Amino acid sequence: MSVDLIRPPSTLLVEPQVRAALVEDLGRAGDITSDLTIAPDAKGTVRLMARKPGVLAGLNAAEIAFHLVDPSLSIDVAIRDGGRLNPGDRIASISGSLRAILTAERVALNFAGHLSGVATTTAALVDAIAGTRARIVCTRKTTPGLLEKYAVRCGGGFNHRFGLDDAVLIKDNHIAAAGGIAAVLERVRAGLGHMTKVEIEVDTLAQLEEALALGADTILLDNMSNDDLRRAVAMNAGRAVLEASGSVTAANVRAIAETGVDTISSGAITHSATSLDLGLDF
Repeated sequence: MSVDLIRPPSTLLVEPQVRAALVEDLGRAGDITSDLTIAPDAKGTVRLMARKPGVLAGLNAAEIAFHLVDPSLSIDVAIRDGGRLNPGDRIASISGSLRAILTAERVALNFAGHLSGVATTTAALVDAIAGTRARIVCTRKTTPGLLEKYAVRCGGGFNHRFGLDDAVLIKDNHIAAAGGIAAVLERVRAGLGHMTKVEIEVDTLAQLEEALALGADTILLDNMSNDDLRRAVAMNAGRAVLEASGSVTAANVRAIAETGVDTISSGAITHSATSLDLGLDF
């Protein structure tokens, strides 16, 4: 996905998360270390730097953190979210009150480092399947808020549903509780508006055949072997969107993509991503 096509979430959605983090960090007395060690009129410039290779995400949250502490801080951005990073790259320079900069530092780096880790982990899978028809998509295995979903897009991935209310995803427990695939799809179709898509999870090719006959929009192929994924693609013949899921890694994602599935979902790109090493340097 082109960096130019990545639109950050609205500040109205991100600001409350960043504000809450700052409120927690500042506590009752504020940044007593910076207040006691730095003169109130001390000014300077620090650089936000990449210390490891990766993909940037969360700069918008970092900017909000600095400006919440001091709206007068000046931020000169060199690399935007979605940009590839090499060690030593200058991402941005922040100028103004040194007290304010150091007070916001940890919250800003927490957001940018974690979200860049998500983007970097996503990009590794996206790069691994280059040239196939498949897309890498995330899951709902995220922390609250939209920022990890945004970071996935910065890494070249795409988003699955954002919550329980924007699409129907019928899992194995729904099927068991409703009395089978036919029963659960009948109930959903009877009460669902025409604008909402329906996805159903299947574990076997027999279940896939039943779901296809009943007109599911998307079918999640859960922990199937690559041979079964290829058979599923042939059976589907383009009728439904096929999503492969389960134990996806950088080592096996290419083979999964080459079966011909449309999407490959991974919870690990959000719940197990390692924070990217970023730092503030004078």
